[in-house]
Amino acid sequence: MLNLIRNGVIKMASATSFSLSAAGVKEFNDNIDFYRSRILLRPQEISNHPELIRRLGVIAMNGMIEADIYGNVNSTHFAGSKVMNGIGGSGDFARNGSLSVFMSPSTAKSGSISGIVPMVSHVDHTEHDAMIIVTDQGLADLRGLAPKQRAQLSSTAARTPTTAPCSRTTTTAPGERASASTPPTSSPSPSLGTTGLSKPATCTCNRAASQTPQSDNAAPE
Repeated sequence: MLNLIRNGVIKMASATSFSLSAAGVKEFNDNIDFYRSRILLRPQEISNHPELIRRLGVIAMNGMIEADIYGNVNSTHFAGSKVMNGIGGSGDFARNGSLSVFMSPSTAKSGSISGIVPMVSHVDHTEHDAMIIVTDQGLADLRGLAPKQRAQLSSTAARTPTTAPCSRTTTTAPGERASASTPPTSSPSPSLGTTGLSKPATCTCNRAASQTPQSDNAAPE
């Protein structure tokens, strides 16, 4: 966040609280006169107020651990039981913002675990609150789609067995939504069915209940 403010990408940040790395704390303290007019902390009753979020038309961009092919999102638990972090205010913004986006790398643990799974191991945000799912492989715009259409667009992670490689390539041109009637192909593709994909990749959809995966992702400053 500090780098985005320093580079002028973000003009101002509003929050109830924030945490920084050791390097971030030093940067903040060394340049506190610069940041004091660009960071505003307000009570949760104001910053997370549903009416204000909706009135301002906030674009909610939240991180996630995993999402399933129907759009349900797990933001807090590994393997359904090990807590990584709290849910924070993500639900307030996902449900009331004008656009709800959830983001994650497509795989973890060097590609052995898929971020897009048949069914999430824990539900923090239902399919009704997730509009767009984004990974490093592209995005899936789930707005207005029926469950079968969501599943086909999002991924083929529900193949049997679940450890089989995800195999589907979308041929939709950039900027267009993939058709729900587009048949899967035999070419290897990322775990997320995407639009405007520049190159296919292969992942293994492996989420055994007995595993307790660790995160490869450090929380952003």
